[in-house]
Amino acid sequence: MNLLAFDTSTDTLSIAVQHGDGVWQHQGPGGAQASAALIPAVRALMAQAGLTFDTLDAVVFGRGPGSFTGLRTACAVAQGLAFGAKGGQGVPVLPVDTLLAVAEEARLQNGCTQVVAVLDARMDEVYHARCEWLPGEARWQADEDFGLGAPESVQPPTGWTVAGNARAPYGDRLAPAASHVTALPTATALLRLAPALIAAGQAVAAGDALPRYIRDKVAQTTAERAALRAAQAAATP
Repeated sequence: MNLLAFDTSTDTLSIAVQHGDGVWQHQGPGGAQASAALIPAVRALMAQAGLTFDTLDAVVFGRGPGSFTGLRTACAVAQGLAFGAKGGQGVPVLPVDTLLAVAEEARLQNGCTQVVAVLDARMDEVYHARCEWLPGEARWQADEDFGLGAPESVQPPTGWTVAGNARAPYGDRLAPAASHVTALPTATALLRLAPALIAAGQAVAAGDALPRYIRDKVAQTTAERAALRAAQAAATP
């Protein structure tokens, strides 16, 4: 499949393109810079891969939880690019849980199969979910309801690994007796998850793609609305 994937849910901007058997990737500063940097970086990476918006099969994005602005920016850009792809005929969008991508990255980098995925939620809280790899089915099974709470609220089962980006800011407040690895919801992790999720029917029409919020805040900022317009223009021949 020809896929474009990106994540802007953390302070790292991650983009990856799959064209046939090849994968191209880009990583850069996220946060406030992501809304301005995302579309130019996507266009540059697709050019490197020899891929056009007319040959895309789907757009994949990290839907959250994570930074409010980052999630809305990623969703707006995914919608805009998907709407404009294939000469305006459009392609599906696959929203992927960021905590699932954290678990997948921990599996690839460290061989972890029983993971408590944790991302810093700021405001002295973390997002967290238990994810277990099912080797017979080659897929992850994760908590349906993701948690949000103080670092001390994360209680991993014995033998499970805590993976994510919250160990550095919270130290021993976060599961001090557990094994820890650093992992982010990378775009390449999204690409590895995508085939099974698409096969399971989780890709949606661009207009139905939504971020996954754990805290409530829904208004788009001016920058996010601008990102949506720019994405639609970028994908239109």
